[in-house]
Amino acid sequence: MTTNVEMYFDPMCPWAWMTSRWLLEVEQVREVNLTFGVMSLSVLNEGRDLDPDYQAAMQQGFVGVRAAIGVRELHGQQKLREFYTALGTRYHLGKEPQTVDTVRAALAEVGADESIADRATTDEWDALLRESHAAGMEPVGNDVGTPVVHINGKALFGPVISPAPKGEEAGNLFDGVEKVTAYDGFYELKRSRTVGPIFD
Repeated sequence: MTTNVEMYFDPMCPWAWMTSRWLLEVEQVREVNLTFGVMSLSVLNEGRDLDPDYQAAMQQGFVGVRAAIGVRELHGQQKLREFYTALGTRYHLGKEPQTVDTVRAALAEVGADESIADRATTDEWDALLRESHAAGMEPVGNDVGTPVVHINGKALFGPVISPAPKGEEAGNLFDGVEKVTAYDGFYELKRSRTVGPIFD
């Protein structure tokens, strides 16, 4: 039986990036139908009292999520997946700045309409972005961020992992996450994080 999995991401988040790489690995070892949705840390943090540097990062982060919505609208789910991989690779592995130029380069890399980069500096897709954000976040609440994973219609924040497991180890982790997500009364498991994102 195929398991439906949807992961909601903001391309600026390194932890979401790690989870997405794990789920792409899960695709190879489990029967899953994996799709990606867009949430926004910038939207999530609106109206909050933030450190000025973090506030600036949230404002800068709009270009990536707006572009992701634009790719989804103009090109569909498969191209959104490709764009996330291209942009995330540039952001997290290449340490490229989270700017319009970086977004444009990622669009070009995957053969998407490069005008999306400039359109992402406007509010053209903001209503669709907020709709997507709400669809991802409402089942888990606003006291968490990303990654958010929906499995067969039920959702949890996480898992937050580093590094992303490969092969059957990825499948084993998914088996456990699937089970706890299915139980409506399950809310939280946590331990102190001792490493940052390990990109490999």
